[in-house]
Amino acid sequence: MKLDEKNYVELAEKAIDELISMVGKNGRPEKLVTTSQIRNLLAMTAAIYNDVVASQSETLSDEIIGRINYLKVRFFYEAGRSKDSDRSVLNFIEKAHIQEHIDEIQGSKAQYILFSRYMEALVAFRKYKGTSRDA
Repeated sequence: MKLDEKNYVELAEKAIDELISMVGKNGRPEKLVTTSQIRNLLAMTAAIYNDVVASQSETLSDEIIGRINYLKVRFFYEAGRSKDSDRSVLNFIEKAHIQEHIDEIQGSKAQYILFSRYMEALVAFRKYKGTSRDA
């Protein structure tokens, strides 16, 4: 489902709920992506966000589009850094449909801003709802 102003908070909450309820092959809950891991991804998103907001155009420059493409690569790099037994970042990317939502940006300033808000919502719900799993 494409992100829009009406659904991005609901989609973020649903993604975190799905992550929290995941059970591994051993019958135990899957390891949950840490708030630090998500915040690192959010920080990369925010660095681009500042330049997007400052832009006067509703269409993103080739330089910013290149940075967004690199952001997508970095998400998967972070997923690959984890050990084989720790799929938490990859699970996060899959359940939150990060790749699809980055692809939806397609040079649109408004869509990037929405993606950035979605990332903030993911961090907020992970922090709020995942606390009981962290103990």
